[in-house]
Amino acid sequence: MWAVGVSLGTALLVVAPFFVLGIASGHDFEFHAASWLDAAGQWKEGIVFPAWTEWANHGFGEPRFIFYPPLSWTLGAALGSLLPWKVVPVVFIVLVQTMAGFCAFALMRRVSSFGGALFGAASYAANPYALLVVYMRSDFAEQLGTAFFPLLLLLALRVSGILWEVGAKPDGSLDLAEMGRSSAAPLQTRDKALRDIVWFAVVFALVWLSNAPAGVMASYSMALIFAWAVLRTRSLAPGFRGAAGLALGLALAAFYLVPAAYEQRWVNIEQALASGLQPAQNFLFTAIDDPEHTWFNWIASGIAILLMVLTGLAAVLARRNVAGNGAANGATPTAGRDEGARRKIWSAVLVLAGAATLLMLRPTSILWRYLPKLRFVQFPWRWMCMLAVCYAFFLGCGFARSRRGWILIVVATICSAGTATVLVQQTWWDSDDLPTIGAAILAGSGFDGTDEYDPRGDDHYNLPGKAPEAVILSAEDDDGPAVNAEVGAEVGIEKWTANKKEVRVSSPRPARLALRLLDYPAWVIEVNGRRINAEHPEGTAQILVPVGAGNSDVRVHFVRTADRTVGIGISLASVCAILALLASGLRRSAENETALA
Repeated sequence: MWAVGVSLGTALLVVAPFFVLGIASGHDFEFHAASWLDAAGQWKEGIVFPAWTEWANHGFGEPRFIFYPPLSWTLGAALGSLLPWKVVPVVFIVLVQTMAGFCAFALMRRVSSFGGALFGAASYAANPYALLVVYMRSDFAEQLGTAFFPLLLLLALRVSGILWEVGAKPDGSLDLAEMGRSSAAPLQTRDKALRDIVWFAVVFALVWLSNAPAGVMASYSMALIFAWAVLRTRSLAPGFRGAAGLALGLALAAFYLVPAAYEQRWVNIEQALASGLQPAQNFLFTAIDDPEHTWFNWIASGIAILLMVLTGLAAVLARRNVAGNGAANGATPTAGRDEGARRKIWSAVLVLAGAATLLMLRPTSILWRYLPKLRFVQFPWRWMCMLAVCYAFFLGCGFARSRRGWILIVVATICSAGTATVLVQQTWWDSDDLPTIGAAILAGSGFDGTDEYDPRGDDHYNLPGKAPEAVILSAEDDDGPAVNAEVGAEVGIEKWTANKKEVRVSSPRPARLALRLLDYPAWVIEVNGRRINAEHPEGTAQILVPVGAGNSDVRVHFVRTADRTVGIGISLASVCAILALLASGLRRSAENETALA
């Protein structure tokens, strides 16, 4: 409860300017707000798990929900369904940063004193990079994904054997022991190791389901931790356990990952690396022809340098405390073996901090070019989110045994408050963004689409800002949707939801029905029960349906493609495997207790 209180209090301080200035409207605010509103609207239509974003591209739609991880827009839509939309961004930030602090406390409590763990929690909830995300970027998905990072690191340290819990003292503090090779672990701890792998997989999946760049960074970071454990223990066992956890986590998230990977061929996904979004243009202190981009990059770079310096100083202090004896300031008393384990934990986190730092610098551009999917992180300075975990970790460890811990509190507070002050002055404050998007949806004009989710063959900039749901065109006219309706033709909308369009057409001659909808392989088009292929006007992928003379019933349904079915099957199979493993472990534990009795 102390951890929740401190984390919540820190999160409220982070959003304090919102109560005076309004809502911080950062770079990605409109994208996330529009996704929340669209998802909440589809829930009202009875669509539990949306795939097609109905109001993107001003009502023509896009498959955003297939490619963008579901947790953030689901949480935003849920909050909007329960609360007034104007308070949703504030509540979202407070909830996520509170969870971030609590996850940091869970990590710190295993290696630090109670006070040090609370300090680490507060430091992570208000770390400089989190402030950049909250005030200037408004990347709610990344904020949610990185909130899990401390908990993911804790579980990775346990899975790798660098950190191993063996019991609790009467005062509630935890003993630590170094677990080297798997053969050295007591038999009764193997079920516990299996549970650690399962929980690691669950948290790893949650990161991927929150934000794809965070998932890529988590994948490489955790692989580094496991590789480091293999080198330190000179055993492949940590690598095998880590690989099992990573694979199981990816399998749990397969219902999102499989279609997101497979269906990239159906959209203009290369636009995710358009000019301004490429790693080479976003290393620290890089300048390009776009002054606004360069200005923001320098702000992010300055925060990165601050975080690097603070992390380095905190690491030095934490190392001195780890090497010391005794248990000042309420730290958990440890023996020599325990101090050896702490040194291994310290070195593992230092390696992680070093890797995160190097990947922000231009000399690592070759890694960004050739390591799989790393380029889709887009911004090297994004690695601050992993460096921030190390920053909070070292601050908590340094505070635990320092006689002048208050100095650390003052330094961390000044740095966070100073960063917040600068960012508050630089960002754009606007409380009307959400109401404006909501009003545009109600008016039928929707919101702008996203370049990388635009279906192949479409240029969404050529689409009209407001178009009728369905209109009859001449069978010979190729000028697109902006032509007059055929004289004597009638169009009746029978049903029009995000994933089902049913239109009745009556025309005295053959014609084409232009729908306010973009073509995509998941759309199945039927005319009078017969499946047909859509036609398109030049320059866009708008669906044009050829209809004959007389009455025609046009049905367009968004179906589950084979890749989505495969992904769901993999996720369900992994859930069943987890339940079976946990049940087996519980059964063995019960048998052992019976034998001991």
